[in-house]
Amino acid sequence: MTSLRSRLLLMLMSAALVTTLTATGVTYYWARSEIDQLFDYQLRQQALALRDKAFLLGGVDEAEPDPEQDVVIQVWDWRGARAYVSHQARELPRTAELGFTTVRTRGEDWRVYSVALGPQVVEVGQPLSLRRKMATNAALRILLPTLAVLPLLALLIWWLVGRVLSPLDRLAHAIGGRDANALDPIATGGLPEEARPMIAALNGLMQRLGQVLVERQRFTADAAHELRTPLTALRLQTQLLERAATDEDRASAIAQLKAGIVRATHLVERLLALARVEPADGTVEPRARVLLNELAARAVAELEPAAADKEIALAVHAACPVFVAGYETGLASLVTNLVDNAVRYTPPGGRVDVALDLEADRAVLTVTDTGPGIPPAERQRVFDRFYRVPGSGVQGSGLGLAIVKRVADLHHASVALDAGPGGHGLVVRVSFPVG
Repeated sequence: MTSLRSRLLLMLMSAALVTTLTATGVTYYWARSEIDQLFDYQLRQQALALRDKAFLLGGVDEAEPDPEQDVVIQVWDWRGARAYVSHQARELPRTAELGFTTVRTRGEDWRVYSVALGPQVVEVGQPLSLRRKMATNAALRILLPTLAVLPLLALLIWWLVGRVLSPLDRLAHAIGGRDANALDPIATGGLPEEARPMIAALNGLMQRLGQVLVERQRFTADAAHELRTPLTALRLQTQLLERAATDEDRASAIAQLKAGIVRATHLVERLLALARVEPADGTVEPRARVLLNELAARAVAELEPAAADKEIALAVHAACPVFVAGYETGLASLVTNLVDNAVRYTPPGGRVDVALDLEADRAVLTVTDTGPGIPPAERQRVFDRFYRVPGSGVQGSGLGLAIVKRVADLHHASVALDAGPGGHGLVVRVSFPVG
């Protein structure tokens, strides 16, 4: 039996059964003693009453009162005079009615039963305090065994609960003693059923955490590798600037240094953008209903100067408001990277169009350019980090489309690459679930 609930229930029921049987045995012994005393008391009272009856019948002389006789017997004649009383010191007033009644005399309540015997009335009375005393004694004799076994029951429950929950203690010690880098699954063998869903969830969390750590390590290694080249280039260009002997050489070295700084800055910006959308759980910011029209207009306005330098026509086309449920920062990065890539790879005099539309239950963002496009064989690889299409002739970080793919995955969107009109240029189509 591996269920904590079943084991605990069985053990507690067993403990309750043992303590109940113990209390019942002790209670039986005390109850038998109490009943023996009660019957002995009744026998004595009946014997004393028979003595009074013998006196009334004239069989004996006047009976001497017995101090242990609790029942008082009185006889009244037809004139209302007391003809007999068993205890002179405990006389009772005559009751006005036959049968049971309660009277109070000398500050004490008595239960009296009156019956007519010819012209006489016989009264038999008993103090109520005696009944209460006997009831209290009987209750105490029943209660005391129960109270006596309560500490035993408490100790049994404490021991049984500790024994049943010991697998959880061992599990807690095992988890607490694990190394911080140990992300291998926790074995579920021998664990109670109640703990297995928790361990399964914990194993799933560690698996996801392991994937995130592996991804972060790969990202760090790739980023270090990619940063090494521009930083080395900056160091060499700085050395060239220091060795420049003429103004012409110095100007050339400064121009190369500026270009290297621009490339390094662009690479760092893309690395930071990728890091912002990298968490696998999507908890960078709360989800919201984001208007893609605003993000597209913002990206176009930001890249308009770069497009104007290359005389590229840059425009947004939207027939209606298009909303997507997701993370605004990530979606803004997706739109900006698509437009930036299109402007970067489109030759001077070309055109870049950003279109937004609703198709059935999907929100579609399309970016079309008149650049060199991407060969079909390369369209899957361009989503890898730091991968650049050979022979493109354009300086880049190789992170733009990787960022786009990551943000799309976080929003359960699909990204498709295709050739532009007439087989020229590139069309990037991102399809989102409608927000």
